[in-house]
Amino acid sequence: MKAIYADYTISMSEFKRNPAQVLRTAGEKPVAVLNHNRPAFYMITPKLFEALVEEAADRDLVELVRSRLASEDQAIEVDIDKI
Repeated sequence: MKAIYADYTISMSEFKRNPAQVLRTAGEKPVAVLNHNRPAFYMITPKLFEALVEEAADRDLVELVRSRLASEDQAIEVDIDKI
């Protein structure tokens, strides 16, 4: 059985009846829409989606910084006032 990463779940048929009501009921929480008792998709608000995208971008930046710190011996010192 797959894990469900949402506080709310709803069947596909119930979701199709009134998706706007599902969104209102869930508020800012994600909703797992189930098909045959398995997650078919997750419904999230734009605010939550933006937060997830920002988190992913931050993680990418952390990886970049760590990789650059690991190769610190190749760094070139620069005087920003002379640029």
